[in-house]
Amino acid sequence: MTDILGNARRSLRDDAWRIWLAGLEAVRADRLVERCVRRHGDTLHIGDEAIDLRGVGRIAVVGAGKAGAGMAAGLENALGDDVLTSKRVGGLVNVPADCVRPTKAIRLHAARPAGVNEPRREGVDGTLKMLQLVSNLGQPDICIALISGGGSALLPAPVDGITLEDKLEVTQFLSAAGANIEELNAVRKQLSRVKGGGLARACNAGRLIALIISDVLGDPLDVIASGPTVENRTTPLRDTQRAVDVLERFGGVAAGVPQNVMNFLRSRATAAHSNAASGQSAALASHCRTTNLVIGNNAAAVDAAGMEAERLGYRHAMHSATTLEGDAENVGQHLAQMARRMMSSNGPNCLITGGEPVVRLAPPEQRGLGGRNQQLVLSALQELIGSDSQRAFPDNIAILSAGTDGEDGPTDAAGAVVDAQVATAAARERLDPADYLARNDAYHFFATAGGLLKTGPTHTNVCDIRIAIVGEGQKRSNGG
Repeated sequence: MTDILGNARRSLRDDAWRIWLAGLEAVRADRLVERCVRRHGDTLHIGDEAIDLRGVGRIAVVGAGKAGAGMAAGLENALGDDVLTSKRVGGLVNVPADCVRPTKAIRLHAARPAGVNEPRREGVDGTLKMLQLVSNLGQPDICIALISGGGSALLPAPVDGITLEDKLEVTQFLSAAGANIEELNAVRKQLSRVKGGGLARACNAGRLIALIISDVLGDPLDVIASGPTVENRTTPLRDTQRAVDVLERFGGVAAGVPQNVMNFLRSRATAAHSNAASGQSAALASHCRTTNLVIGNNAAAVDAAGMEAERLGYRHAMHSATTLEGDAENVGQHLAQMARRMMSSNGPNCLITGGEPVVRLAPPEQRGLGGRNQQLVLSALQELIGSDSQRAFPDNIAILSAGTDGEDGPTDAAGAVVDAQVATAAARERLDPADYLARNDAYHFFATAGGLLKTGPTHTNVCDIRIAIVGEGQKRSNGG
């Protein structure tokens, strides 16, 4: 058997890869939609709800995310050709350019280039068309929103007075500073017409049903893709003030935040304070009844990976994070420590975890190329060999981490894997893990050593899956 890693026979990393793929297969976007949306005659079942299609005018579909293409295909299959025609199904879903593919009724719009997880003008064009489409719907109509990870960058619509370039500069600033997804979204929502429930407020259909594939730990609806169909949980004053606080905590204008962005947010906070003092509300209620359904998440992927590990004969332990994780390097170190512990115990010999850590970036002039999963695996490698880059890596350990969307940072890799073979190749090339970690250059480390994982677009996105497995080789408690 030859696998994606180039092995001619089954190895520990073959097994790690099989386990990871099983997790991915469980959250394929088209399958998730088809499980949730079922049609029997004139009755359309979405989740636990039954809708009589005879009373429906038309069905409009909008949305954004890395899973958008798969979700659109699954929805078209679930509805069937006759409903696509009789209910004039159509609409627009913003996806990365390499995810565009032929569809029957729902148009896939290339909203950004492949591998560029940032908003682009093409995304704004698509989003404005969606806002116009949903505003032209009526009470007999149904709007189905397909929302998945990556939707924040793929669904941009800056508020008046803020340019797309302003939003991009703020996002880049926060990402480089190590802001987590909640902090990013707190700011992005205040600079957007569509995030924080903006899509729902613009919709004039009688029903809006959002099918959501979660890429955020714990599945907070208002955070996934910045919650285009979900009203913020707190008051406008608190929301706006939190955005100001986030930017100021990371240094504000002095650290690189555009002055006009800070001025806008402070002005909005002042207005929200005045409205609150006078008992007025700055938010407008949605015209349509809105339902948000999470149809896939990281926990589902981790569970399926665990089932495959058991099928392969491993004694596994699983954990899917439900709260924000820390630095990728710390997560990698912990995974390596757990692998070393499994070497010297009679308990589980396969650990499967899910989550999404962050990477604190080196200065631009020093920065290489990589992503959080590659950084995590490289950190695990360093933890297992210590400070001596020529020290032997344990021959009965393999550690793999990859993003379920097939994109790890601004690279064409989904993640990386390390085992004794990869570590030996790195030592032979005299690659120093500490040096590559410090420069965020894990991609070039693994490109040379042979540990990169490349899947291409997977058409889904539920954070990352990580696997540490221990074989039946000699037990060595020191990991050496």
